[in-house]
Amino acid sequence: MNSLLDQIKNRLEQLSDAEKIVGTYIIKYPENVPNMTAKDLSIKTGVSPASVVRFFKSIGAASFKKFKLELVKELTLSENDLTDFSILQKKDSPYELFYKVTKLNQNALESTQLSLERKNFEKGVDALKNADKITFFGVGGSAIAAIDGSYKFSRLGFHSTMMSDFHQIAATIPYLTKSSVFVAISMSGKTKDVLELAQLAKKNSALVVAITNAQKSPLFKLADIQLCTPIVEQDFRIGSIASTMTQLNIIDALYLSVFHLLGDQVISQYREAREAVIRLRR
Repeated sequence: MNSLLDQIKNRLEQLSDAEKIVGTYIIKYPENVPNMTAKDLSIKTGVSPASVVRFFKSIGAASFKKFKLELVKELTLSENDLTDFSILQKKDSPYELFYKVTKLNQNALESTQLSLERKNFEKGVDALKNADKITFFGVGGSAIAAIDGSYKFSRLGFHSTMMSDFHQIAATIPYLTKSSVFVAISMSGKTKDVLELAQLAKKNSALVVAITNAQKSPLFKLADIQLCTPIVEQDFRIGSIASTMTQLNIIDALYLSVFHLLGDQVISQYREAREAVIRLRR
């Protein structure tokens, strides 16, 4: 299957003169495009905003935003060979690998700004702020984000849990209410344990928030609120590196947003906890 850039190259001669200018710029400077707005692209190429819009319609892109998301995915996977077994064919030094890991994670975090819908994020923050109980669940690499989420929201005084055992957490879900939130975390959105628990939570009227990839997966379709991470790893991979970073980034943003809204309600408890930690240090 041709890459987005190859597709543009193949269609270039069929485009209008103004559209060709946009296409040529994207081919030459693809790394600049994900951080640009349509207006930025218009100014940079010297064509009208209408020509930019027509360009993306001409190449069959649903929207500029979706094009950027796909471009980020391609750039990340092509520039970084850390997420599949091809890394074993390279003879990189430890520092070269450090540089690649840093670049991979940086690209992944930046692309989350494209995959995450603002209105869904704000809905997620509102739901968590008003929740009587919050249950986080994920398996494998996603369990790291689930544990982090449970810990952070416990610090805010919420009844927040994360259990790694499927049967143990399944036994607690019937006690969730319509004011409860079940945060399902899965990169693929197809993990069976996560899906079954999310379905059980929804059956008990709890609101399901999914932190999952920006694709129409079963978890994406099931969730009441989708907080989408970009696709930044091969499906056949050596470990969840960049995807875990994007999940943790969303958890951090949710936590700080709720903390900001609660304000003075929790600051005294934070100070008390901090003093206790300092006092008990060894």
